[in-house]
Amino acid sequence: MADVDEVLERTIGALLDQRRTGTSICPSEAARAVAPEGWRELMPAARAAAGRLAAAGEVEVTQRGEVVDVATARGPVRVRRPR
Repeated sequence: MADVDEVLERTIGALLDQRRTGTSICPSEAARAVAPEGWRELMPAARAAAGRLAAAGEVEVTQRGEVVDVATARGPVRVRRPR
């Protein structure tokens, strides 16, 4: 795993820890925190980081409030702690 992948995973966790219970974040928030100027290029890596965290049971990836597999989800997704 590349360093940026680990940083994105930690950043997703840190952002969720700063939010109220039940609140979600967009993977772009993690990408923006890691690379404010080049965050768009990090979006695939941010989604992949969310997918790894979901596979480990640390987060859920949702779309329209329903849990989805980020690998097959098309369009915007959100990330939250498991309920």
